[in-house]
Amino acid sequence: MARDTQSIVKMSRREGYALHPKAHKALVKRTAMPGQSANGRYRGNKGSQYSLQLREKQKVKRLYGLLEKQFSNLMKEATKSQGQSGTLLLQLLERRADNVVYRAGFATSRRAARQLVTHGHFLLNGTRVDIPSIRIKPGDVLTVRPHSQQTEYFKKLDDVSPVPPSTPEWVSENRKKFEVKVTGVPSREDAEPDINEQLIVEYYSR
Repeated sequence: MARDTQSIVKMSRREGYALHPKAHKALVKRTAMPGQSANGRYRGNKGSQYSLQLREKQKVKRLYGLLEKQFSNLMKEATKSQGQSGTLLLQLLERRADNVVYRAGFATSRRAARQLVTHGHFLLNGTRVDIPSIRIKPGDVLTVRPHSQQTEYFKKLDDVSPVPPSTPEWVSENRKKFEVKVTGVPSREDAEPDINEQLIVEYYSR
């Protein structure tokens, strides 16, 4: 399965945005973009409108862990659907299985959640699933497989992935049952607040 293997810390420095919890400290310590090609450039120069659009697209693509073709296809689907393209794009991203696992607090990052799904630790409505990009619908239930519940990770889930302060209204989790229910469709407010989806729409509208 194709995936981006670049360092999440380097990608975070490139975007000026913490794409992973462990990237926060790195961004505080080093504000320059990675690599010698940066020539000591620090963030602050806004650049052209195209540059802003590109960087926003790259930020969101990397935040959710998609490759370019996957992200482009989702944008095409959002554009063809009825409604605001940017909001619809974020809804499609939020409804990915790996993101639902992350939002429910069963993993501390989307990368970790993607790995859990890829390794087949979850059942979707009773059927084993190992595709992180599979789209979850209202009424769907993700459950940790009985065999996986006996692994060290899930036995110590509260330690490796503490219960988050809150979960989105469209996600209902039950740690005792190792179960995640999707009760609705995510709203724009359920996605990251500091995403400018309009820049992404503009990028693909060129």
